[in-house]
Amino acid sequence: MVHTGIANLPLHSGKAPKWLYRRMVGLSKSIINVLIYEFGPDEFLERISDPFWFQALSCVLGFDWHSSGTTTVTCAAIAEALNPLEHGIAAAGGKGKNSRKTQDQIEVIGDTLGLSSSRIRDLKYTSRMTAKIDNAAVQDGYNLYHHMLIFSDKGSWCVIQQGMNADNLYARRYHWFSKNLSSFILEPHSAILGSRDNKPVLDMTSRESVETQKMSVDLINDDPRHLQRDLLSLLKPSTQKTLDEFIGQGAEMKIPYLDMPRYINWNKLRKIYEFQPGNYEEFLSLDGVGPATVRALALISDLIYGTKPSWMDPVKYSFAVGGKDGVPFPVDKIAMDETIEILKQGVEEAYIGKREKMMALKRLRKIIPHSYEEKHN
Repeated sequence: MVHTGIANLPLHSGKAPKWLYRRMVGLSKSIINVLIYEFGPDEFLERISDPFWFQALSCVLGFDWHSSGTTTVTCAAIAEALNPLEHGIAAAGGKGKNSRKTQDQIEVIGDTLGLSSSRIRDLKYTSRMTAKIDNAAVQDGYNLYHHMLIFSDKGSWCVIQQGMNADNLYARRYHWFSKNLSSFILEPHSAILGSRDNKPVLDMTSRESVETQKMSVDLINDDPRHLQRDLLSLLKPSTQKTLDEFIGQGAEMKIPYLDMPRYINWNKLRKIYEFQPGNYEEFLSLDGVGPATVRALALISDLIYGTKPSWMDPVKYSFAVGGKDGVPFPVDKIAMDETIEILKQGVEEAYIGKREKMMALKRLRKIIPHSYEEKHN
């Protein structure tokens, strides 16, 4: 069954209280222990890359279901709960300045897990590319401020990152999973979670943008003087006057493609031209390739050469112990502590062979919703 929907993640001020965050870490660790014991590390990574499972986990941990902190605080709790030597999984990155430490953290954790230098190099590339794509190749008005890479000693990984729109103060979450990935530049996301703004979004990872990708590479590999000439021709007022007539929509309609970048770093483009990237992924991976360069190439490809990119927004889209702000009801501290203890006991006794305890944990899924309805209806 395919699930679709929309989640609004507004900016909420303040921090998670220490008493709640401490319990979130404890409950995260217990849930992680159960999942890894029962199904293995890759199953945990696959579930955490699912936006609905992640959202449900945040609610189980007692956080807000519709706050931007749903992502940042839940990820922080998971990162603290994970022990690389115990779980074979680790997390690198985080919110704000912590996201800029991701590369160094991958190096340190990789050594701890005994990963090869080539594997560490691949993980660092994954971190850079997922961030570059959601900042430059998908231009939806949400600037990244949170980036976390969670990876196992077996080679699997997932990325959870979030952007903020400075105008409406809403967040958008991007999920990636290695198992689902065939290409970084062709519909690579597990899901993108957020609200639809009904605005055109330049999505250079869409299948509809493949021809524009190819044309962009051809343009960048041509003499930058030709590219500069094409861009300047599109910025002339006389050119923009004829576009309405060409498209036949009338002057009253706002045409999204005319939102041209006014500044391009031509020195960078000359260096990229000298490098001669072989494909769009290699082009995106180069230093200096940002949203303005991606957008300029896409628009020139469209308006001059007729290869149209996708302007469709790629966005595709429960409480257990209450929410931080009292929605839908205040956090039940006693119930949360009891849940942590039940999970701990279940895992500890399962380790020594008492499998019936693990079966009891599975039955909780059937029991808890019924008791919750009786209590709150």
